[in-house]
Amino acid sequence: MTLDEYQKHALETAIYPAEQRIVYPTLGLTGEAGEVADKVKKVIRDNAQQFTEERRTEIAEELGDVLWYCATLAHDLGYPLESIARMNVEKLRSRKERHLLGGSGDNR
Repeated sequence: MTLDEYQKHALETAIYPAEQRIVYPTLGLTGEAGEVADKVKKVIRDNAQQFTEERRTEIAEELGDVLWYCATLAHDLGYPLESIARMNVEKLRSRKERHLLGGSGDNR
């Protein structure tokens, strides 16, 4: 499945008010990213830092939710998900070529 095919499928289940486009998936994205972080935190706290298959699956499922919100947000912004991925790869390649992968700031 391509990213754009995934985006199409994700949009079939995107049910939220039209007047909340961009805002709704942005809030969902941050919430789901927090759930990923929380699952990882609990592995450290409760599982002696052992990422069992069960824990890895739980984290992967949360990553799926993150991807869903990325797909819907990209659509609401007017971008196919593959374009978002391509833009990111190009940005990172440029930074790597210029030896700017480390550091901070958007305009490196």
